[in-house]
Amino acid sequence: AVEKSFFKKTYRAAGWNKLNLQQKVQSLRQLVDIREGIGMPVLLDNEVIYQPEDLLHKLEEKLSVNPASEVILTNVHNEAQVLVEGFISGKEFSCIVVQNEAGEPVALPPTEIIKGNDVFDYRSKYLPGLSRKVTPIDLPVEQIREIRKDCARLFKAFNFNVYARLDGFITAEGEVFLNDPNTTSGMLPSSFFFHQAAEIGLNPSQFLTYIIRTSLAERIKSGKQTHSFKQLLQQLDQQIDEQRRSENEKIPVAVIMGGYSSERHISVESGRNIYEKLSSSAKYDPFPVFLTGSAHEHRLYRIPVNMMLKDNADDIRDRINYYENGGEQHPVLVEIAEEAAGITAKYTHAAIRKPQLITMPQLAEMADVVFIALHGRPGEDGALQTELEKYNIPYNGSGIESSRITINKFETNEILAAHGVPVAKHRMVTKQDFDCDKEALLTELEEQFGYPLIAKPADDGCSSAVKKIKNRAELEAFARMIFRPGDDLLLEEAKTLALGYKEEFPCKMEFLVEELISPNGAKHFLEITGGLMTRKTESGEIEYEIFEASEALASGEVLSLEEKFLAGEGQNITPARYAPDPEIRQKISDQVKDHLKKVAQILKVEGYARIDAFVRVFDDNRAETIIIEINSLPGMTPATCIFHQTAIQGYKPYDFIDGILTYGMKRTKDLVK
Repeated sequence: AVEKSFFKKTYRAAGWNKLNLQQKVQSLRQLVDIREGIGMPVLLDNEVIYQPEDLLHKLEEKLSVNPASEVILTNVHNEAQVLVEGFISGKEFSCIVVQNEAGEPVALPPTEIIKGNDVFDYRSKYLPGLSRKVTPIDLPVEQIREIRKDCARLFKAFNFNVYARLDGFITAEGEVFLNDPNTTSGMLPSSFFFHQAAEIGLNPSQFLTYIIRTSLAERIKSGKQTHSFKQLLQQLDQQIDEQRRSENEKIPVAVIMGGYSSERHISVESGRNIYEKLSSSAKYDPFPVFLTGSAHEHRLYRIPVNMMLKDNADDIRDRINYYENGGEQHPVLVEIAEEAAGITAKYTHAAIRKPQLITMPQLAEMADVVFIALHGRPGEDGALQTELEKYNIPYNGSGIESSRITINKFETNEILAAHGVPVAKHRMVTKQDFDCDKEALLTELEEQFGYPLIAKPADDGCSSAVKKIKNRAELEAFARMIFRPGDDLLLEEAKTLALGYKEEFPCKMEFLVEELISPNGAKHFLEITGGLMTRKTESGEIEYEIFEASEALASGEVLSLEEKFLAGEGQNITPARYAPDPEIRQKISDQVKDHLKKVAQILKVEGYARIDAFVRVFDDNRAETIIIEINSLPGMTPATCIFHQTAIQGYKPYDFIDGILTYGMKRTKDLVK
């Protein structure tokens, strides 16, 4: 632990030489990842090494000769000193303290950190889902007040200005330790910064505006460059006033997120991002709507911002249930809202405090357009679109029929194959066939596809329960798992399939088997994902804009949900590396774009979409694009590669989202005519 704190790593020949090449590469992957290892570049015998490939070569060179040798690597930005502290047993918390307009500190509701590990490290702090945040901390009211009081006192004692994040512990005896004051804070969507600000009614855009304005006011007090700072402050105040006056002129947008599919948590990440991009615009006035329920029935709730910023979809659902069962707002939150009333009054307009169950007719009254941020059913299968069209509510993405087709991977494959589009050899497997004669079915699949093969749900979101099956035991385990009668996972089958921590696995009556797509003689072979956007020409025809595809690199056997959509997970390279030569690369890219456009036209995709595929590049630079699936409502998290692709075309994220909504509104307007 001490060595790691100094950003050092010792490799010994005895351990290194026991590893195979794959294990050595994995070890270096962890080493160069600053979240788990010491990062790059590193010093080795006073030589600076910048590339992992060079480091692997050097380690092989130095550790393969002498079995007693060792190598010490040090990051070039290593630490000279390390602080050693005693372990504090208790509840860990983090509290944001802000400064009101009178200059007095206001401690926001402290958040309890419930960790999956003993230490609240970088990954737990900044990656969604690796820890849980409970706001306010689960303690008696008096103890919460004591934490807030101590945090405000420390803020003043250190002469902090504007805001700070104070981390600490409270023991079982009620003793408060504040051990880590931070004059700035992480500002990822999952950070405390926005989480706690939402509890007083500020969305991220409003909170950042508050931070900027208060910072300008503090700079004026410094007596330096006061004229320019006063001008900036005056301009900002004018813009804040204009924003408030124009609220009623904005287009109200319902951002629907959540759902009940295995991708519901990613949906919340997407919905939050869409909400924030729209809330900072002068054109739209978004409000979050959470969809919950099941395949049999679902309900819509308009939710407050603080609920939208809960950790995940299940936490939001639980809070809705809490209020549905007569729960009231926590008394500490009520107190803080009163203390911060001066701040919130300046930056917000009327906001709800509790979730509101709404009907589709009520939604039609509230919203001029809907942004569906759902993934999987009922957002990507045409079900929600059908309800919206009954009330002439415009929405993003493809229409009912196209959505109904593209959610079904088997039907999509069949249609594309009939049009001559390359797809993987595929077959649907039903529970009835499995129950009738399991052995005959498994033998038939082995003869038809061989191992390895791909098994996945036919009608779920992308990457959900997609598995590379390498033998009969795994194939049978997959079938048993997906055909199980209840939601609880089958432990032996989960172990056989090596399901990850908290990995969900749907229950279905059928699943899709596909051949494992291979290079098949190509000189270059890669997995890509390509986005697109549509617009209407003056003549009413649909015009497709196909973006430069991203190359998707999976750390495991298949690309996971986290790698596709969460910051810090996975790697996407945009544009895809079809060839080293830029001119040849572009020619190949143009071929792939044409293939993706053809797919979109066949399936009548509208608005925007993401198409996943494998590409084979042959010696004559001919590209063959094998389609995997079409995502009619692709993930819109901050880290998703579709924003990388649109950026190449010159679109900022907001511009892309605005284009999607504009298309949806025009489509509905044309239909109503």
